Amino acid sequence: MRRLWMSLLLVPVIGVAAPAAAWAAPGAPAARSAPVARSAPAAPAAPTQALQPGMKGSSVKALQRRLAALKYYPGSIDGKFGTSTLEAVWAFYEVQGLPVHSYVSAAMKWRLAHPKAPRPLVRHGGANRIEVSLSRETLVLWRNNKVQLISHVSTGGHYSYCSPGGGCGVAITPTGNFRTNVFMRGWVHVPLGEMYNPVFFIGTAFAIHGDTDVPLAPVSHGCVRIPMDIAAFFHKLVRVPGEPVYIR
Repeated sequence: MRRLWMSLLLVPVIGVAAPAAAWAAPGAPAARSAPVARSAPAAPAAPTQALQPGMKGSSVKALQRRLAALKYYPGSIDGKFGTSTLEAVWAFYEVQGLPVHSYVSAAMKWRLAHPKAPRPLVRHGGANRIEVSLSRETLVLWRNNKVQLISHVSTGGHYSYCSPGGGCGVAITPTGNFRTNVFMRGWVHVPLGEMYNPVFFIGTAFAIHGDTDVPLAPVSHGCVRIPMDIAAFFHKLVRVPGEPVYIR
């Protein structure tokens, strides 16, 4: 796994689409070397019939289409439950305020038919903005006050670390109001590792960037990590420099 210095992730939120027929429910829902301060609880085994990674078929394709319609990014709509679809499932759980699983639970299936729209973190932050929630580990990208993208992220892990080049610190993602300032294409080498397609919002130290490791737990050195597939196009959706970035 590649190490990123500091990673910040952004996720857009848009209006909730009307329940899709495929999800219409008849009733109620039938790390890296540095230590991590907060870790995800052990995931329970998925029910036998639950959609989960590794599965293929029309049911997976319907799930992908529904997530995409709600502005989550499940990757290609190909009927294959891979990493991109899993990360979109995590993001959906996080936004809905449900316990996060690596499979589609009965509660999630019901919510897919009756989803909650992401709540704005900053109500008067501008029509176009990036909002990162540290409590939910999500990024929402807004365009014209509508959700354009929602992504799972991994932020600062609150552990102590020392840079190979000297200096020590605590892995904390700063909260506040920022603006994008620089985009660097490809893998960028920094003292604590590497970051992919970083969009910086504090100098060239803190960025929203791609990483090969974006787990449920916050594990970055302070940046906002986003999935690699989203990092491939994220910089094209935002204004650099000048896009407002709100972290709460």
